[in-house]
Amino acid sequence: MWQSLTSLDKLNDIINQSHSEDQLIFKHSTRCGISSMVLKQFQKSTNIEAAENIHLLDLIKYREISNKIAEAFDVRHESPQVLVIKDGVAINHASHHSILDIPVPS
Repeated sequence: MWQSLTSLDKLNDIINQSHSEDQLIFKHSTRCGISSMVLKQFQKSTNIEAAENIHLLDLIKYREISNKIAEAFDVRHESPQVLVIKDGVAINHASHHSILDIPVPS
């Protein structure tokens, strides 16, 4: 099941957890048709129900967190966007349809 990313404290938890298990953050814009389409495709291709390391950020509602992600991981903001975090660093990221090519941490 998606883990909702709704606070900067939760982002810090994700960074800390990434030292023992890779974490994935999916940044989703609820106002963008492409973001919705890619999110649906991602959900179909990923076993989200079994994953505790996959996090969903509503970047419209939580723009401050989205900005912090861009700053903390030195990644330009895009939407939709996926980042894979390992040992506190973004080891992979992609946007739009390239998201579907990112290996999902197990």
